[in-house]
Amino acid sequence: MSDEPPLLEIENLCISYFTRAGEIPAVVDFSMTLHAGESIGLVGESGCGKSTVAMAIMQYMGHNGGIVGGSIRFKGRDLASYSAKELRRLRGSEVAMIYQEPMAALNPSLTLGSQLIEVPMTHEGLRRSEAYSRAVEMLSDVRLSDPERVMAAYPHQISGGQQQRVVIAMALLGKPSLLLLDEPTTALDVTVEAGIVNLIADISKKFGTAQIYISHNLGLILSTCERVCVMYSGEAIEEGRIVDLFERPLHPYTQGLFGCIPLPSCDKNARPLTPIRGQLPLPHERPRGCYFGPRCDYFRDGLCNRELIPMSPSDQSGHRVRCLRWQEVPGETPERVVVARERIQVGEEVLRATGLQKYYPIHDRSLAALISGKGVRYVKANETLDFGACVRETVAIVGESGCGKSTFAKVLMGLETATDGELHFAGDEISRSPVRKRSPQQLGSLQMVFQNPNETLNPSHTIGAQIGRVIKKFGVESDPGKIQQRVLELLDTVKLPRDFYKRRPRQLSGGQKQRVGIARAFAGNPKMVVADEPISALDVSVAAAVTELLMDIQREHGTTLLFISHDLSVVRYLADRIVVMYLGQIMERGTTEQVFAPPYHPYTEALLSAVPIADPNVKKREIVLEGNIPSALNPPKGCPFATRCPRKIGDICDNEMPPRKSDHPRHVIACHIPLEDLIKVEPVFRTVAGEAAE
Repeated sequence: MSDEPPLLEIENLCISYFTRAGEIPAVVDFSMTLHAGESIGLVGESGCGKSTVAMAIMQYMGHNGGIVGGSIRFKGRDLASYSAKELRRLRGSEVAMIYQEPMAALNPSLTLGSQLIEVPMTHEGLRRSEAYSRAVEMLSDVRLSDPERVMAAYPHQISGGQQQRVVIAMALLGKPSLLLLDEPTTALDVTVEAGIVNLIADISKKFGTAQIYISHNLGLILSTCERVCVMYSGEAIEEGRIVDLFERPLHPYTQGLFGCIPLPSCDKNARPLTPIRGQLPLPHERPRGCYFGPRCDYFRDGLCNRELIPMSPSDQSGHRVRCLRWQEVPGETPERVVVARERIQVGEEVLRATGLQKYYPIHDRSLAALISGKGVRYVKANETLDFGACVRETVAIVGESGCGKSTFAKVLMGLETATDGELHFAGDEISRSPVRKRSPQQLGSLQMVFQNPNETLNPSHTIGAQIGRVIKKFGVESDPGKIQQRVLELLDTVKLPRDFYKRRPRQLSGGQKQRVGIARAFAGNPKMVVADEPISALDVSVAAAVTELLMDIQREHGTTLLFISHDLSVVRYLADRIVVMYLGQIMERGTTEQVFAPPYHPYTEALLSAVPIADPNVKKREIVLEGNIPSALNPPKGCPFATRCPRKIGDICDNEMPPRKSDHPRHVIACHIPLEDLIKVEPVFRTVAGEAAE
């Protein structure tokens, strides 16, 4: 590969944006080489310049952005020399991009077919019928069933995973030489993510497409790329082959990223995560010398802050690092000093769901429905849920989107009422108590941390006012002075400066806003906090800090934590017990150790297989689920997972509800497969020390 001329050469690239406040240097001295058919990952925290590099390759830098130094050469020609007409011809044919949010790339007012056929008609001059056939064939390649129906559909008529597959098909229709992928799977379920990652790899191999994969998920980069480039504050600070960099990271920042990832070897008590201290500097506030210096444990005054530090080779394999002390760092790390925590002693049961059901009626007023007597059908969002949670315990509810996790949270919070069954919390039966009829004590004892803090913080009110309102409303304090003091103490608890009291949400980063959301949730002294995907949109460093923060507050206040997530890496690290849901029903529940070891329910097994692991020494079996979750309006007659189960044993799975089996009093599996056969299943994960990553 190295004998061939590079497909893409980026040399000493500097990109700036020009604002009223002056020049903002977004990317500084970035270099990278990519050959045909090769894949390279760009990783780093938000704001480090990954997407800016991708936009520069596409020549999408807006009216106020531009290249102020260095060059980007595609197939030997500088992209800056392309005319507007040549760039239009290049984009979509030679260079294509897959964006993080598929709905942002699809026109909601046009059918998917009309958007897809535009690519070959524009770039290759194909007739409409030929372009249509090509688009249908590509939809089949991306494993979308019934491509003719998809062609006729509008974007809102298909699922998020299907939308992403359409965007991938659109990007690949022009048979590009280079494919840019900007966080293409962040918002997807792990099962959908696993299928799409394999899909991109297969199709790229088929067409010989080179890839630049942008992600903060190091496990995903390990499974998709041959090389990786770590960026920090606009610079490339380390680059090398996947195995070299993952097994022996040289830069302190790269080591810090790995310290933030909940690998299988981590334990929230014995080996907790170690978040990187401090924050990424703003482009106009970068320090002299090493940009990572203020956050680095190996910073040396007079050496690291003297002048700009160049990238230097570390060996003959192409592993490069931007650090003056990298040869000293590996010998000093162990590994970082990790302070073990005492295991939390779980108290009495505080939450118990018994036979809980939540149905949503759907009224069909058509003449045929009225004649048949089937004018009302029900969406069975939750079906006979049975589980509990204890004081100071963390219980995780996991499953794909649409499995009923958030519906249960809404019933618990009083935003919905149950159809049947019981839900006891702190001695009260609350399944049919809407939020408006609950007492202030009940409201204060149950609080929630949401996935997106931007949607739950009032942009016109200060942080202090929003937290203080909770304290006053739930009767914790009534005196204004005491309320202010309590808010300041909460800011201390979530490790935010006290001057944030007077700030507004727009002045805070995403991670800081999430900390405010946590402070507000704990302001009413709750007995239980429901955390609904609270870290899925955060960088690994911020996510690690927020995760540790939740556990610290739980220890201090004795709070029960109900953690809703599809990220089983975080769940394995954080949870004491796990409830696995599918199509509104519990497929498996037990302690974390029980759920992560055989016997597995086949659905749990598939979820575990889909988790990206950022460790080349951990191997896992690959199980990619085909098809989509059935409609909750018309669920399967028998086992809800029967339509996708790779271990289906026959008609009994289709026609009869599975019995509940147990190999331990607290471990329950709902499956027709005999327990002795489930016990014999090979573990999903195995550790192979020293073996190279495949």
